[in-house]
Amino acid sequence: MSMSFDGFIAGPNEGPDNGLGDGGHRLHEWALSAPPVGVNRQVVDEFMSTGAVVAGPRTFEPAGGWGGDHHDGVPIFIYSRHEPGIDIGQWPLVTYVPDVETAFSEAKRAAGERNVLVHGAAIAQLALAAGLLDELEIHVVPVLFGQGRRLFDNLDAEQIELERTRVLEGEGVTHMHYRVVR
Repeated sequence: MSMSFDGFIAGPNEGPDNGLGDGGHRLHEWALSAPPVGVNRQVVDEFMSTGAVVAGPRTFEPAGGWGGDHHDGVPIFIYSRHEPGIDIGQWPLVTYVPDVETAFSEAKRAAGERNVLVHGAAIAQLALAAGLLDELEIHVVPVLFGQGRRLFDNLDAEQIELERTRVLEGEGVTHMHYRVVR
């Protein structure tokens, strides 16, 4: 997850036609503007080598469902209690599932030995609370938003320990990798 220095993963006024909120695209410039190089290229290559994707509809649908293929033909599992808000009929890689546990178990099965990429704050919070998330990779961008949607706003009041496993300095971003301690 790319995040502002003050903890926001989307800017203010986030909505269906403004998926990352006002100014939210700034959080992804390190990965999306021009071909990334050096450490940033390494990090992009790592998350693009995952074997499945899990996301929520608030991430998936405003992104146009990634055209039905996030990367390299890997399966995409969308946790939602509702019918898709976009037409997924022509996207065989996309499966909507009604509970977070099923989304993760199906994604892990489909990924095999590879990792599962998780997109979106809500799904990350649910997975963390349910003990389904093994690692967090946070890409901290040196910008302050002051408002928007925070990554960890809706967690229960319990302490979750993290063990730092890697910090990489990229151009315009610091990549921090943590293992969730159980």
